[in-house]
Amino acid sequence: MFSKTKIVLFLLFCANTILAQDSTMIRKNPPKQRFIDKVFFGGNLGFQFGTVTFADVSPLVGYRITDKIAAGVGVTYQYYRYKDRNYDFKTNVYGGRVFGRYSFTDYLFAHAEYEYLNLEAFDFFRRRVDVNSILAGAGYIQRFGQNSGIIAMLLYNFTESAYTPYTNPIIRVGVSFGF
Repeated sequence: MFSKTKIVLFLLFCANTILAQDSTMIRKNPPKQRFIDKVFFGGNLGFQFGTVTFADVSPLVGYRITDKIAAGVGVTYQYYRYKDRNYDFKTNVYGGRVFGRYSFTDYLFAHAEYEYLNLEAFDFFRRRVDVNSILAGAGYIQRFGQNSGIIAMLLYNFTESAYTPYTNPIIRVGVSFGF
């Protein structure tokens, strides 16, 4: 038969297990993050000099809606100049974007965006045109901090046109900083 000691040990074990489960139940709702803790900044910054001079400044700001979903907006400014002995052409491209990301892991994510650009076109006349693009693809982030990292993306423009300033596939490399 059971001795009193075995019964007491059994009850203590059961009570300890029940209390341990209760203490984990208390932490159902983790502490809420502040708004600023979910905000991140980043973008692209690129330069090229020579016969072709190119500058790209494309900052963005985003918000982590959940651990897996983020969304944000960005602006784009690009300067382009081609100069040789016979020809000197320069232009400015500007616009913006709205994007969304879904993280599969801490390093891999899907990216989709709508981008609007205003640029110069050369049909029969030199004129400015609006270019609307829908881009989607995948990305990789190499983290160098909890909320910061270098991002590389491979995107495809599903609405490529004669005026689109780049061809498929589109490779972007940039940085992201969070608080």
